[in-house]
Amino acid sequence: MIFSSLVFLCVFLPVTYILYTILPSLKQKNGLLTFVSLVFYAYGEPVYVLLMILSAFLNYLCARMIADQGEKKKLFLTAGLVVNLGLLGVFKYAGFAVHTCNSLFGLHVPVPSVSLPIGISFFTFQALSYVIDVYRGNVEVQKSFFKVLLYISFFPQLIAGPIVKYRDISAEIDNRTQSLEQTAYGMRRFICGLAKKVLIANTMGSTADCIFAADLTQVNILAAWLGAIAYLLQIYYDFSGYSDMAIGLGRMFGFHFKENFMYPYGASSVREFWRRWHISLSTWFKEYLYIPLGGNRKGRARTSLNKIIVFFFTGLWHGANWTFVLWGLYHGMFLLFEEYVPSVKKMPRLLSHIYTVLVVCVGFVIFRADTVSQGFYFIGQMFAGFTFTAESLNLVTQQMTPWFAAAGLAGIIGAAPIRPLADKVRAGLCQDQEPLTALWQRIQTGLYFLSFLLLLWCMLRLSGSSYNPFIYFRF
Repeated sequence: MIFSSLVFLCVFLPVTYILYTILPSLKQKNGLLTFVSLVFYAYGEPVYVLLMILSAFLNYLCARMIADQGEKKKLFLTAGLVVNLGLLGVFKYAGFAVHTCNSLFGLHVPVPSVSLPIGISFFTFQALSYVIDVYRGNVEVQKSFFKVLLYISFFPQLIAGPIVKYRDISAEIDNRTQSLEQTAYGMRRFICGLAKKVLIANTMGSTADCIFAADLTQVNILAAWLGAIAYLLQIYYDFSGYSDMAIGLGRMFGFHFKENFMYPYGASSVREFWRRWHISLSTWFKEYLYIPLGGNRKGRARTSLNKIIVFFFTGLWHGANWTFVLWGLYHGMFLLFEEYVPSVKKMPRLLSHIYTVLVVCVGFVIFRADTVSQGFYFIGQMFAGFTFTAESLNLVTQQMTPWFAAAGLAGIIGAAPIRPLADKVRAGLCQDQEPLTALWQRIQTGLYFLSFLLLLWCMLRLSGSSYNPFIYFRF
C-alpha cells in the first residue's frame, strides 16, 4: 500500500515541504518533487513505479515526434494511443475480457492474474491528454523529460485524481511562487479533505460494507436503503475528500488544480449532476471522446449514440466489471430520458432535486454491488423488501450507533452548497473598501484554529483504525 496515513502526515509531508521551501531554485524544487513522487509511489508499488516511468518516457517520445514530424504526426499519435490504451488493456481489462469470453462461449482459457497498478487510469489519462493536446497544437511540446515525469507522477493527485491536463499546469511547472497565505489555505483545504475521508467516509463505508456483505435474506427495505444511503455518502466524501487533499497539497507547492466536485448532490438533473461530479473525468471524455465522435453536430440520433458510447466508456474506466459498465449506461440512458421527455425539465425544483438524488442513489447501488444480480436484488428490496425478520432488523439496528448518526448528519449538511453561501456572506461583509473586514478576519482565524483541532482528531482516529484506502485507488 501507499504510505500509511500517519507516516505521510508526520514524516513524508513535513520533510518534503521543508526541503522544498529551503531549496533556492525552481529547478531544484522540481527535482525534489519528482524524486519524492517516485518514492511515494514506489513505497506501495516497487515494481510498477518502473512501469509509470516507462509510460512517461514513451509519452514524452511520442509527443516529441509529433512536434518534430509534421507529416507523420498522426502515426505517432496512434503510437501514443496504442501505448496508453495497451497498458490499460493489459493491466486492467485482460482478465475481465478473458473471463467474459469464457462465460459467453464456454471456453476454458486461463484468466491472467495481473495485479492492478494503483492509479493507472489517472496517470494514463493524463499522459493521453498531453499527447493529444500536442497533436492538436493546444500546447507546446515539453522538451524536458523530467518535467513530463513531474507532470505525470506528481504525488498529490497521482493515485486518485483529479485528472490534471498538462495545459492547466504547464506554466506553473516553469514559473510558480510559494507564499505563507497559499500554504495556509492549502493546509486547511487538505485537512478538510482528510476529515471528509476519516470522519465521514470511513464511518459510512463501514456500514455500507457490512450491509453489502450480509446474507441477502437479511436485506429488507430498511437495510437496503441504509446501505444505499451510506454508500452514497461514502463515495462522495471519499472521492471529494481526496480531491480536496490533492488541491490543498498542490496549492502548498504553488500549483493550482481545478475543482473536481461542485456539490453534485445539489443538482436538479442527471445532466447537471455530471457537470458537478468528477469534473476532471467528465470534461476529459467530452474533449477527447465525445467531441471527436461528432458531439452534437451530426443530428439528434448520432448525438444520442455518442452519449451512450461516452457513458459506456465512463463506466468501463471505473473498473473491469459489468457493474461499472451497467452503471455508466444507466446514467447515459437517464441523460437521454431528460432530453427526450421535456416534462422532466419543467418539474418544480424540489421534485427535480429528489428525482436526481434518487436516480444517483440507485445507480450507486449498481456501482457498489459485487455482481449485477446483487445490485438488482438490492434495488428490488429498496422498493419492495417488506420482510421484517429478527435477523434483518438486527442488521439495521447494529449499524445505528450515535457516531454513525452524527457522521451521517454531518455528511448530509456538508453535501449542501455551503461554500457559495459563505462567499455571499463574505461579499456582504466586505462591501467596504477594505479587502476583508475585521469580522471576516476573525472568522478566518477561527476556522484555521478549528482545522488544527480537526487534524488532531483525524490523527487520533487514524492511530486506532485499520488501513482504509480511498475507493478510487483501485481505478
